Amino acid sequence: MYKTLLVEDEVVIREGLRELIRQSTYQFRVCGEASNGKEALAFLRTEVPDLLITDIRMREMDGLTMVRKAKEMYPDLPIIIISGYGEFEYAQKAIEFGVSSYLLKPIERHEFVAAMRKVQWAMDQKRGVLAPEPANAEDVDRQTGGDARKLIRDVKRIVVRQVDGDLRLQTVAELVNLSPAYLSQLFKAETGTNYSEYVAEARMERAKWLLVHTRLKIYDVARLSGHQSPKHFMLAFKQQVGVTAGDYRDRHGRSADEAMPE
Repeated sequence: MYKTLLVEDEVVIREGLRELIRQSTYQFRVCGEASNGKEALAFLRTEVPDLLITDIRMREMDGLTMVRKAKEMYPDLPIIIISGYGEFEYAQKAIEFGVSSYLLKPIERHEFVAAMRKVQWAMDQKRGVLAPEPANAEDVDRQTGGDARKLIRDVKRIVVRQVDGDLRLQTVAELVNLSPAYLSQLFKAETGTNYSEYVAEARMERAKWLLVHTRLKIYDVARLSGHQSPKHFMLAFKQQVGVTAGDYRDRHGRSADEAMPE
């Protein structure tokens, strides 16, 4: 699932949004909540959600200021703004910051779901876990190569979306209704790679991205990329990449003056 940070100062509305996400968009889950922009930025300094949903008018720090700072931290972070203010200047400023959608209260369920699906499609395409939807049944069969290829595609989607979660073979096998032994054999036959190797590679790619695009501490990078411990992560990183995580960030990461704003 894709992780969502929900920012809204009115508790009732925030709870309603959380429930709407749970009921309407099974590919997303709320991983954090904040009542204002300052709380949201504090969350973003230690966590990297896949989507940010925020109101505009809030106490402590308004949503647009928070969006600007969030984009400085994570330029590619998809953002949906929900607001009761329909003035053109708000929407215009939101567009300048590169938000994915701008929705007005009261929220129309179908518009909200459409906005979420837009974000999901973009992230799926970016991560290479979902091909464009085929036009008909024959295209489906030709594209998937039958049930086996579709199952493996589903498994890859689970790995990429839950890279920091429980990806043990037994756990994922249960999600796709297969025995662990059969899934292991099928994955190897279809991809030429062991399942455990695929998971390790996906986690390492996530770690590389975090090192390059954020200024998170190494132990946070380890945690958010699904590694058992910072020590285990640093050893695995050096073995697989050939340099330490710190050296990799120094070579490929953002410069010090691009670090996360306070």
